[in-house]
Amino acid sequence: QVQLVESGGGLVQAGGSLRLSCAASGRTVSAYTMAWFRQAPGKERELVATISWSGGSTYYLDSVKGRFTISTENAKNTVYLQMNSLKPEDTAVYYCAAKYSIKLLLRNTDYNYWGQGTQVTVSS
Repeated sequence: QVQLVESGGGLVQAGGSLRLSCAASGRTVSAYTMAWFRQAPGKERELVATISWSGGSTYYLDSVKGRFTISTENAKNTVYLQMNSLKPEDTAVYYCAAKYSIKLLLRNTDYNYWGQGTQVTVSS
């Protein structure tokens, strides 16, 4: 079993930055694919970014490319999402997800471990 705990959400003005953290416990998540999803009210959960644990491969939602960066820190068993130039449309609950895999995974149904979510609100 893997437990995921997100932190770092909050309220920020448009143009500002936040860094989300996802701490994994229960087992070492090397060889896991990690991801950040988000879900806004009334909308489906969407993939924001995903990364292989080695960090060698990443994928980003088109609307966040150039603004968001996903990264891992093996020593802390933690994955991060650095979010810059935030826009009101980035407002959502952000979820960390994990799956034992060597491939990048793009669907929420591909992941079997989820955090509880952290709220990000961007004011205009």
